Parts: sequence; structure tokens; C-alpha cells
Amino acid sequence: QVQLVESGGGLVQAGGSLRLSCATSSRAFIGLAMGWFRQGPGKEREFVAAIDWSAVSTNYADSVKGRFTISRDNARNTVYLQMNSLKPEDTAEYYCAADPTYRVILGSSGVKYWGKGTLVTVSP
Repeated sequence: QVQLVESGGGLVQAGGSLRLSCATSSRAFIGLAMGWFRQGPGKEREFVAAIDWSAVSTNYADSVKGRFTISRDNARNTVYLQMNSLKPEDTAEYYCAADPTYRVILGSSGVKYWGKGTLVTVSP
């Protein structure tokens, strides 16, 4: 079982930055594709970003391209989401996700492991 714990959420003004972290104690981390998803108020959960186990491949939702960067540190079993130029519409609960298969993260369906989320609030 892989437990994912997110941190780094909070309240920030529009234009500001936050860095989210997702850590696991599982040694399986190095073989997992990782992703970030978010669910805003009254909205469905949506894909934000993904990174494969080697960090060679990354993908982003169009809404965050150029502003968010996903990265991972396999030595620390941690994946990060650097969020810059934040907008009020980025306000959401952000969830970390993991799956042995990268395309599952991209497809958002059937992801094997989920964190409990961290709240990001962007004020105007």
C-alpha cells in the first residue's frame, strides 16, 4: 500500500506562488508515475500535471501550462508542484496521485493511489 501525504497548501494572493509537496514512505515510489489533480468549489476533479517515474516525461493541463511545474525527487520519495502566477480560478483542493502506469495518470481514470488533498485558496 502506498500512502501519499500532501502539504504546502494555503492562502495566497493572485500573482503569488506556492509549492505543493507529496511524500510517501513507500520504496515503491521510484517505480510510480505521479500526478496532481484538483477539484474546485462546485467542480469536478480535473487533471493538473503528471510526471513519469524517470522524470523524463511531463504533461500539463492547458490551464496551467507555463505557470505550474511538476518535479520529483526519487531519493526523497517526493513529488512537487511549483505553482506560479496563481489566479483565483486555481482555488481548489489539490490531490496527489500515483499509479504504476503513466497513461493511467494522464487518463485520470482508475488511478491506484490518492492522497487526501491540500487546500489552495487564491484571493483576488
